[in-house]
Amino acid sequence: MTALWTAAEAAAATGGRTVGDWTATGVSIDTRTLSPGDLFVALKDVRDGHDFVAQALEKGAAAALVSRRPDDVAAEAPLLIVPDVLAALADLGHAGRERMAGRVIAITGSVGKTTTKDMLRVALGAQARTHVAEASYNNQWGVPLTLARMPADTEFAVIEIGMNAPGEIAPLSRMARPNVAMVTTVAAVHLEAFGVIEGIAREKASIFEGLEPGGVALINADLETTPILRRAAEVHAAKVVEFGQTPGLPATLGEVTLVDETTVIQASLHDMPLLFKLAAPGRHLALNALAALAAVAAVGADIPRAALSLGAWEAVTGRGKRERIVLDPARDGAIEMIDDAFNAGPASMAASLEVLAAATPEGRGRRIAVLGDMLELGPDGPAMHADLADLPALSKLDLICTSGPLMAHLDAILPVDKRGPHTETAAEMARILPGLLRPGDIVLIKSSKGSRLSLAVDALRKLGQAIADRT
Repeated sequence: MTALWTAAEAAAATGGRTVGDWTATGVSIDTRTLSPGDLFVALKDVRDGHDFVAQALEKGAAAALVSRRPDDVAAEAPLLIVPDVLAALADLGHAGRERMAGRVIAITGSVGKTTTKDMLRVALGAQARTHVAEASYNNQWGVPLTLARMPADTEFAVIEIGMNAPGEIAPLSRMARPNVAMVTTVAAVHLEAFGVIEGIAREKASIFEGLEPGGVALINADLETTPILRRAAEVHAAKVVEFGQTPGLPATLGEVTLVDETTVIQASLHDMPLLFKLAAPGRHLALNALAALAAVAAVGADIPRAALSLGAWEAVTGRGKRERIVLDPARDGAIEMIDDAFNAGPASMAASLEVLAAATPEGRGRRIAVLGDMLELGPDGPAMHADLADLPALSKLDLICTSGPLMAHLDAILPVDKRGPHTETAAEMARILPGLLRPGDIVLIKSSKGSRLSLAVDALRKLGQAIADRT
């Protein structure tokens, strides 16, 4: 494999001291996913990464980035010794960005940043050497890790930037130094930390502070907080491009048609008419796709080719992925599960319920929603959960199951004919859910990640696997 960091390069980037002469082909922070040749970064989190250095070296790590040599590691073992491991990882990230001559797109937003990032992976990856953040690596270690893993010959890079508290986005954007910076949307997420949605908008808008000279800002024009985004963008960007459903925008979303498992999109991008499709349903996905294509245009890539490539994009686990789970092989009895258990706020909950409402069950199957708590909404959280009862999509659902203390506020006002079981814990819902289902059902499982409703997802997957094992 191509060398990513030599010992000399990593030492120069971090100011550290090397032991041995080594070459790394990757960077890892987890021994469970480490590949031979990786530089293992011994971060301190729930556990101290120094406790795993010996294991990393045994698994074939090229070296370990440490602040001290662990007692169970030989004196001659290949190391890069620095005063502070997280700071050194940031230094590697800065150096990785510095040596890359391509163009960088940075994405933030309350909802849709991971989806838009993954769409750009497909749209740009078909055209050039493209480097994209893994999973939701978007925090103070995820962003520098993504940059440190970036090959020097990368032509396009897509960096996701998230936040949990004020002041987190701007430093990460300044590290990424994007040529294009995007805010997908601003919604009532992390209200506990910000109090009001305007505070969230100002934090999201701080992504523009890292823009390179001549940089482009992409903003959602359909929001109450759009003026906040626009003002910040105009300060830092050479060009501001707005996208949304409002007619006359540089990137305008036109008609969106949901056909079971497909979204057909009509749009206009810089006066170019577009007609393309996604192999996944969702009106919110259409806006994410348009934003991705606006970023494609901003970095000078081929727009029609990117739009065509988006037909191959697929939702990932926990973020709307659809799976068929066989319950009765003899009768071809199966359910369809929509796994969206990793992120939830009022806006994304409404979008996911609309997808379920548009889905077509098989035979006598039902549309069933299994909903867990939306977290970090502050004192208005109970009311926001109850307000879900007013969503038009609920009228097309057959059964609504709820889990968690906040979702109890929705359960209390649901129509009796649609009210499914309510459980206090996700573990209890995971236990009872399989017994509620019958062949043909389409089941949406939607919650914030911290609500742990992914346990119900796992329970359904295991149900299908158990049947497969018996046949």
